[in-house]
Amino acid sequence: MSTDRLDVVIFGATGFTGRCAVERSIEFLSKVKWGISGRSQTKLENVRSEVGKKMGKDLSEIPIILADVGDEESLKKMAEQAKVVVNCCGPYRHFGEPVVKACVGAGTHHVDVSGEPQYMERMQLEFDEAAREAGVYVVSACGFDSIPADLGTVFHERHFEGVVNSVETYLVARGKGPGASIHFGTWESAVYGLAHANELRGLRSKLFKERLPQMKPPLKNRPVIHRAPVVRNAVCLPFLGSDRSVVIRSQRYLFETQKKRPIQIRTYMSVGTYFTALLFILAGAIFSIFTRFALGRRLLLAHPKFFSFGFASHEGPSEEKRKNSKFTMWFQGEGWPQALAEGEDQYTDPPTKKLVTKVSGTDFGYGNTAAALLLCATTILNEHTKMPGKGGVLAPGAAFGKTSLIDELNKNQVFTFEVVSAKEEETKN
Repeated sequence: MSTDRLDVVIFGATGFTGRCAVERSIEFLSKVKWGISGRSQTKLENVRSEVGKKMGKDLSEIPIILADVGDEESLKKMAEQAKVVVNCCGPYRHFGEPVVKACVGAGTHHVDVSGEPQYMERMQLEFDEAAREAGVYVVSACGFDSIPADLGTVFHERHFEGVVNSVETYLVARGKGPGASIHFGTWESAVYGLAHANELRGLRSKLFKERLPQMKPPLKNRPVIHRAPVVRNAVCLPFLGSDRSVVIRSQRYLFETQKKRPIQIRTYMSVGTYFTALLFILAGAIFSIFTRFALGRRLLLAHPKFFSFGFASHEGPSEEKRKNSKFTMWFQGEGWPQALAEGEDQYTDPPTKKLVTKVSGTDFGYGNTAAALLLCATTILNEHTKMPGKGGVLAPGAAFGKTSLIDELNKNQVFTFEVVSAKEEETKN
């Protein structure tokens, strides 16, 4: 890789997430050479000027690189000028592959914030071997909520002092202030992700030739509506985001490359009351039905505020809304204090040890998602020797588990990782 390249290029810098990344770059890319990229010179200049004015920094010398997802040659030239491309141009199922292809071809690392399982797993199927041969890391899901989920599982295991059999995660998110909570781009990704969810079975049959071993005791699903001791005074539902699939990809990689016993995981979210839970289920059913046919998708995309009950909008959340948003993701794990000889060996006794940890943060959907994304990029720059192999398409837990990324997220108050309580129990015969 040429040493005269920029360290980091933010592609899609004029979008909502891209602009957040430009703002956070002043803090997190202050020690590296970075630039911005997109298809409009005028818009890129405006972002550079407006962010500089807002943050009190002169960004006039930050390089601008023109590139368009519809122009393969421009993407190639952009990738050849960077050591790491921070890709903020979604939905990734539509616009992600050309950028990944250009990066792998140019020997350039690639990170993004996709929460789209079909895109992430298809990139692994199509580019993992080429990325390894090129010495390139391609890592998606580098923001909220998969960084807390995947690296939170790594953190949980690191502090367990034994063997973790299973982890259940519970997401509690809160936001204050008027207006939407998510930007239209996030809504659009959810619409297309659910519309094409049936692609996953066939994709996974090609990507994962063998099943993971069935660990015992198996972690069973909880009832659809339930309460959990770790989340007090709240009703919980299954969380249908990409967290579980991302964590499983990391666990599979660790099992296949290190024969490490895979952790079983289930993901849930707190919704408050039983009435709210029923509203969530009703809204989810309507959303699911509408994504199944073209007219329904057009309606969902044309009227995001109406169909999301004000939760999504083209404008996205205001800065006030973002600053007043916060989350806690609880990790409730069980296992044993002593290890067995092999990763596939089975325990004859039920789990005797428990641990509760948590990951928390504010402005998690956009501001600190952008910060986490940039820290992932600089971690590749600074600690690639601590990452597995010499490249590949990886989930963040597998990619960054042995780096200092968790410590950096903590130190910079992006996401806070904490141990809450530990307990060992005598096995009753």
